[in-house]
Amino acid sequence: MSENNKTTTSIIIAILAIAIIGGGVLIYNSSKDKDMKSDNASMMKKEDSVMVGGAAMYPSKDIITNVSNASNLTTLVTAVKAAGLVPTLQGPGPFTVFGPDNDSFAKLPAGTVETLLKPENKEKLTNILTYHVVSGTYKSTDLKDGQTLKTVNGQNLKVNVVNGKTMINGAMIKTADVLQSNGVAHVIDTVLIPEETTTVGGAAMYPSKDIVTNISNASNLTTVVAAVKAAGLVPTLQGPGPFTVFGPTNAAFAKLPAGTVETLLKPENKDKLTSILTYHVVSGIYKTTDLKDGQTLKTVNGQELKVMVKDGKTYVNGAMIETPNVLQSNGVAHVIDTVLIPS
Repeated sequence: MSENNKTTTSIIIAILAIAIIGGGVLIYNSSKDKDMKSDNASMMKKEDSVMVGGAAMYPSKDIITNVSNASNLTTLVTAVKAAGLVPTLQGPGPFTVFGPDNDSFAKLPAGTVETLLKPENKEKLTNILTYHVVSGTYKSTDLKDGQTLKTVNGQNLKVNVVNGKTMINGAMIKTADVLQSNGVAHVIDTVLIPEETTTVGGAAMYPSKDIVTNISNASNLTTVVAAVKAAGLVPTLQGPGPFTVFGPTNAAFAKLPAGTVETLLKPENKDKLTSILTYHVVSGIYKTTDLKDGQTLKTVNGQELKVMVKDGKTYVNGAMIETPNVLQSNGVAHVIDTVLIPS
């Protein structure tokens, strides 16, 4: 064989070798890609994802990341973003979220959602959304008939199990036990609306709670609470009533002569203290709209109070109502700026 033929043969062999090696690498990489895709698919399947709104909810992802992919939860996601709660619900938790679907929001009166999403209503929106969140992980098997759950907004939810269906404050759980990396979510069919509350002394006053339970949480009513306890009137004011209570603030008691409160709180002065306190209580419910200028109200101690309305302010025996119409389960309370002293 000539030198030229030898050279040509060597080149052809080298080219074939490169082609074989290259083909092998391509085949190996292709096989590797298929294996990786297969492994990823296998891992996804192992997560036992639940389908919500056409999207898989993965237990390895947080609540917000998951629900953001569900086509039937878009209104809820928009609301969470408007309330600035995304960082919270992406936090470690754990949380149990009862998530209303789009149909739930559509059942609200026309314009409600649009109004709630306005920046000036952020606080109210937050109050509603946090009423759907409970600290801890409560799967459907943990929810028992008659159970109460304390929400992040401070109010309670009531659990009922009817015909095998779990209800939360009357809202039915449509899709249960959607596991998340930071808790669990249940899709419900109704938006949960918390009680409208009034804030007194930094504390929310709940219409579902009695007068004593509510005012015991108000930082500006500690003196009247101490007096009610000293007079033994707690059982009465926790009774069915209904009552209208004119509650003097701490500042109102501070206006009395030095030592007056301390003297009244002594056991030997219980009758006098009781007379003063019952002079602040009227049987029945009188909201400010029921109080007319010149009207008289008969108190529980038997004496009367005189109502005066001046410049849009309502006064009782000269004491101004600072915070009106604080609704209670057994009546209504008005916070006043002066202690009423019976004759």
